[in-house]
Amino acid sequence: MKGIKMTAPTGRLAGKKVIVTAAAQGIGRAIAERFVQEGAQVHGCDINEAELAKAAAAGIHTHLLDCSDGAAVAATFAQIGPVDVLAHAVGWVCHGSVLETAPEDWNRSFRLNVDSMYHAVRAVLPGMVKAQNGSIIAISSIVSSLKGFPNRAAYGATKAAVLGLTKSIAADFVGQGIRCNAICPGTVESPSLQARINAFDDPVAARAAFIARQPMGRLGTPEEIAALALYLASDESAYMSGTAAIIDGCATN
Repeated sequence: MKGIKMTAPTGRLAGKKVIVTAAAQGIGRAIAERFVQEGAQVHGCDINEAELAKAAAAGIHTHLLDCSDGAAVAATFAQIGPVDVLAHAVGWVCHGSVLETAPEDWNRSFRLNVDSMYHAVRAVLPGMVKAQNGSIIAISSIVSSLKGFPNRAAYGATKAAVLGLTKSIAADFVGQGIRCNAICPGTVESPSLQARINAFDDPVAARAAFIARQPMGRLGTPEEIAALALYLASDESAYMSGTAAIIDGCATN
């Protein structure tokens, strides 16, 4: 799989303090590592203790945290203190049409994909408002927030909600120096994607189908999403807020 060629770090986030959720693996891990490389003090939160330990070796300050637990998020973020950037990458994919989605899976989708963002944003916003500065980055998706895909009823609904919340935050706090943007990826190579592929009767055919959705003919890489997150976290994107930044191999073109 071809992807970006990493450039030498230039200190684009030097002096910034950052929280990255779902930082143990996949997109969240790539974002956290890239932010460390660019000079940020990065606090990574996740429920995966084993993978968090590996993240700590990359210079990430790790916190074992269930981001769907509002009280735990408030307590952990208070311990971390005010931050300049929040990159929220928590997400769970539920497979099925609306008729095939059980109420418990529907509720879990919203608890993980939407409620976790609500808790995280409410925990960081007071400090950002006080500083009159801050960048919030939400990982949404092209799925249903921008285009409908089969068998993604709950996932699509939640990612549309993430995008709507992103735009609301941007509109409500633009006058207080806070920016909020969403990244909308296409299909990205990750441990969670591989687990879903392995669950199919024919994983080879399933992987080919995922790849075929991108006209570019390949999956995205976590590092490519991290590069976009870096731009949104940096002062270079100071005039950008309330945006759905699409990075999908031309899938929604």
